[in-house]
Amino acid sequence: MRAIFVMIKCDMGQAYQVARHLADTVEELSEMYSVSGQYDLMGKFYLGAERDIGLFVVEKLQTVPGVKDTYTIQTFNAFTAGG
Repeated sequence: MRAIFVMIKCDMGQAYQVARHLADTVEELSEMYSVSGQYDLMGKFYLGAERDIGLFVVEKLQTVPGVKDTYTIQTFNAFTAGG
């Protein structure tokens, strides 16, 4: 499994509805945060190594009502404290 982070910009007033919808329907979602700045939400998703990241974002995230824009960050290595 690999982690990706997706920043999500929502239509005005839709961030909490989008976050709830994704939390309820997208099994790949690990964590969803409301954030400040250019984007409204940041989600951490785990995908299998064979999964197409672009297809996942386009089909599962960008089609959600209220999602205006996304920015995807692909991860390589995870580092933890003491490890």
